[in-house]
Amino acid sequence: MRYVTADEAVKLVRSGDTVCCQGGASVPVILQEALARRHAELRDVTITSGFNVHKDPAPFCKPEYKDSFLVNSIFLSADQRAHVADGYGSMTPAFLGEVPRMFRSGEFPVDVAFITCSLPDENGYCSFGISADIAVSAAEVARDVIALVSPNIPYLYGDCLIHESKISAAVQCDVAPFAMTFGEPTPIEAAIGANVASQIPDGACLQIGVGGIPNAVLNGIKDHQHLGLHTEAMTDGVIRLIKEGVIDNSLKKVHPGVSVAALAIGSKDMYGYIDHNRSMEFYDVAYTNNPFLIAQNPRACAINSAIEVDLTGQVCADSIGETIFSSVGGQHDFMYGCSLAEGGRTFIALPSRTAKGRAKIVANLAPGAGVVTTRFQTQFVATEYGIVYLRNLSLAQRAKALISIAHPDDREALEQAACRRFGYSFLRLK
Repeated sequence: MRYVTADEAVKLVRSGDTVCCQGGASVPVILQEALARRHAELRDVTITSGFNVHKDPAPFCKPEYKDSFLVNSIFLSADQRAHVADGYGSMTPAFLGEVPRMFRSGEFPVDVAFITCSLPDENGYCSFGISADIAVSAAEVARDVIALVSPNIPYLYGDCLIHESKISAAVQCDVAPFAMTFGEPTPIEAAIGANVASQIPDGACLQIGVGGIPNAVLNGIKDHQHLGLHTEAMTDGVIRLIKEGVIDNSLKKVHPGVSVAALAIGSKDMYGYIDHNRSMEFYDVAYTNNPFLIAQNPRACAINSAIEVDLTGQVCADSIGETIFSSVGGQHDFMYGCSLAEGGRTFIALPSRTAKGRAKIVANLAPGAGVVTTRFQTQFVATEYGIVYLRNLSLAQRAKALISIAHPDDREALEQAACRRFGYSFLRLK
């Protein structure tokens, strides 16, 4: 590889280019900072990325750089959220599993890919480390690939490899993946987790996210047997179950015996555990999120979250009213894929109220809110007050079921709204 400084490497970026930055816990901040230093000489550079866990504002997210850099996120994250909310950037809606195809077809062109990778192995292959997701396809189609190369990046197996000959410019550094730890679930999270866990069968193949509720679900299934893992994000919680033998992948049809993911987010200890670990493989998100591949694993279970759920079962998970918060991500991919699987189940897990006391089970979604999972797809919905199954219920029956797991102080208003909307079909259920 040609090793240069970060400032020298980003000279490959031209005005009018689209730059795709690797995300997850592998955001190439050093390259982003170097690119931002070129703001005076660049114009109309579009910067895109998927899910990022980096919390500080991205270096290019400054109002004074608005003519130099345009954020066009695929999954809006904390590092860019305020910049987009202020009108200096935007978001392109897309199912996460379809993004690689958009890159490869040229529908969403990528000129330069910024990645963070491991040292090359004896055959010259570097690993994308803990974030294969959209980085694999972006690097495949980019005119130039610029890489931060660090001995602290785990070497992972699967299709998350790039040969050093494909890297246009490399920057030696000692960056490590962004480490995150999560405390014990709150009582509300624990109750939600227990409700979801009660409906997950032995032998299930899991897709589960990041945060307090997913951790609580994992706590609730610690006594299950022969679980599998085919997910987007690998976390400390699933590693714990792998070490304990709860997740053994013995009943999976796709990659039996192997845990499959697109990215990993967690502690330094977890990153050390997955480094050169043959029992897990990381893939392009077009592969992990393929609904028809997901459906091949029996008892596939998808556990996802929401911002709001209305009385008909519509799920908003990407916006707070008109304000974009994230994106559809992989929720649809896994909700659809798991619903097709033999014995598959899907879950929406959320607290009944926000930390500020606003209801999350609502009569109607907020004006401008986006529907990520349609009412036709929603199966189980869980709060701390219980879990209900909506798939075989009428609209009025759904309303009654959802009201039963809403916050007690919200139920009377929700019943009144249901009476107005559904009339006698709801009243007769009381």
